[in-house]
Amino acid sequence: MIKQTDLSGKLAFDAKGLGELKRAAHGNSPEALRGAATQFEAMFVNMMLKSMRDATPQDGMFDSQETKTFTTMLDQQLSQTMAKRGVGLADVLVRQLAANQQALAVAGDAPAANPGTPFAPHRISDSAKRADTRLEPLAAANTSASGGAAKAKAPHIQSFQDKLTVHAEAAARVTGVPAKFMLGQAALESGWGRHEIRNADGSTSHNLFGIKAGKDWKGKVATAVTTEYVNGVPHTRVERFRAYDSYADSFKDYARLLANNPRYQQVLAHGGDAASFAHGLQKAGYATDPFYATKLTRIIKQHLIG
Repeated sequence: MIKQTDLSGKLAFDAKGLGELKRAAHGNSPEALRGAATQFEAMFVNMMLKSMRDATPQDGMFDSQETKTFTTMLDQQLSQTMAKRGVGLADVLVRQLAANQQALAVAGDAPAANPGTPFAPHRISDSAKRADTRLEPLAAANTSASGGAAKAKAPHIQSFQDKLTVHAEAAARVTGVPAKFMLGQAALESGWGRHEIRNADGSTSHNLFGIKAGKDWKGKVATAVTTEYVNGVPHTRVERFRAYDSYADSFKDYARLLANNPRYQQVLAHGGDAASFAHGLQKAGYATDPFYATKLTRIIKQHLIG
């Protein structure tokens, strides 16, 4: 974990401290976001103080260029101290910057925490981003064939689709949801199969959809660290997930979940459209990530039916 840079005890806008903050920001951690937001808040407070100074007379008998310089330094340090205590702006910036990170994660440009759901004990979301893994770039390579723009899938995407299509098609016959839509969700949840939930011995749990092991689950269990969103705030937790003997069993269990849980009836009713399917899952509580439906729709349309 990257330690947040605290500049409140240093000279205002200390160059070394700001350099440390810049290096920490490369990790895209919540601590770095908070540090950057606090510094911006300090700058804002300093601008207010400067405006107040400019609005008052500064040509008294005790005023000089030196006193003005020291007054400016004092204002900067006061700004730093006030920002440390907080005036509310940093909190707003942190929320906005965190949302921007999530948006970038859609394109694979930034790490994103797993969305989860506090009210759906049967599942977790995005194992692709579990345990501080980086969301894999979603864009497949574009190659030119005979001068034309032919779209070629990246090898790991093609391999994932080839290996699991038969199981997705079997699940489609049960749910009525197109196989490629379910492949897209499995890809989002497992990082195209490269970030699957693992058993204690390192073997795969075959859990492609991040379904949790609730109190009614009688099968095998795998434990993993994940991040859940509660009221928009991420929380890291250790959760129990269902483990299967095969990918076929994973798809069968997922199909049963959609077909038998009343919560997902509207999802099945509108499962013929990628965006409706994705937004229906999010609305039904499959995930709390505010960008979950956007990510899923993008995967389906760009890599599976595009």
